[in-house]
Amino acid sequence: MNAAAGQPLNVLIAGGGVAGLEAALALRDLAGDRVALTMLAPEAEFVYRPLRVREPFAGPTTRHYPLEEIARDIGIEIRQDSFKWLDPDQRTVHTAGGSQLSYDALLLALGARLRPRFSHALTLDDARLDEQLHGVIQDVEQGFVHKLAFIVPGPMSWPLPLYELALMTARRAYEMNQEVSVTVVIAEDAPLAVFGREVSDAVGELLRDNGILVISSSNAQTPRPGQVTLHPGGHSLYADQVVALPELFGPSTPGIPKRDGHGFIPVDIYCRVHGLDGVFAAGDATDFPVKYGGVAAQQADVAAEGIAALAGAPVKPSKFHPEVHAVLLGGSRPLYLSAHLTGIHGSNSVVSDQPTWSPDAKIAAKYLAPYLEARDRAVVQ
Repeated sequence: MNAAAGQPLNVLIAGGGVAGLEAALALRDLAGDRVALTMLAPEAEFVYRPLRVREPFAGPTTRHYPLEEIARDIGIEIRQDSFKWLDPDQRTVHTAGGSQLSYDALLLALGARLRPRFSHALTLDDARLDEQLHGVIQDVEQGFVHKLAFIVPGPMSWPLPLYELALMTARRAYEMNQEVSVTVVIAEDAPLAVFGREVSDAVGELLRDNGILVISSSNAQTPRPGQVTLHPGGHSLYADQVVALPELFGPSTPGIPKRDGHGFIPVDIYCRVHGLDGVFAAGDATDFPVKYGGVAAQQADVAAEGIAALAGAPVKPSKFHPEVHAVLLGGSRPLYLSAHLTGIHGSNSVVSDQPTWSPDAKIAAKYLAPYLEARDRAVVQ
């Protein structure tokens, strides 16, 4: 290792999203000059994706943060390119642009791939939500759409945005004095069941108060436009517009072992990739079932501790004990949700109309949330 020779540990972070940026900030704090950081990112900007749900309703435009500026702040090198394949024997990442990047430690923060599950539904892509839903919301406002169905493709890892869109749509219809029925079809046995009973009950009550029907424990199919068939049972409901979340799959990563049918990267409780020395992974690319920015940030912190220890920093790596904080938009005021993740139902479930963590960002991240908050304050000033 370079650390043993008194040189900085050469750390490569593949991915410029939540997990990648959180890890870079954590490593700079934990290891300082003991690490030389390079980030491989296909995009030039970091986009605060969870707030995109507001855009189809004429909400503020989601913030974009240039990665080059963040890189200067942190002291890392940015390579705008994308991961193609890994040669673990040579400790080298090959990129789509033809480069070869060596590493002493590698963090894979590549995100997930999105695919439509339903042939007769509008499958959401958060990169263009405004484009996709603007016309639908206009039709609601003008009385051309009277029935909407929002559906989740099987056991979804993070369905919260669908509830937000359903709530915002129902409230917009009410504000415009339009009669619109909104139905949400989920595979979970209750709304946001991953948070536990207290949160699930509160969200269910919020949905009912806004006239939204939830059909739980159902797998949906769309045999033809406007029809949603529910299983088990085979009953159907009909809608003027069917809106669905995409199905998630792991990224294309030749050279990295996979062991599930969806192509996610297997990691242990220290976020190390099974079978690969010096390789860690965090975020939606991993086989942890909950795909959410706050969870990705926690995994990144765990991985950063492991890498910092490799660099000789006085850090004892922690185990991954996921705790999730989320903000549910769409009601009369935001709901702040928290839970420890212990399986398909969380424990220590907490729901409040006041923030229970700080900063109260949509993505609760130890390093990234305060960093972005400081940047936002500087822009306002």
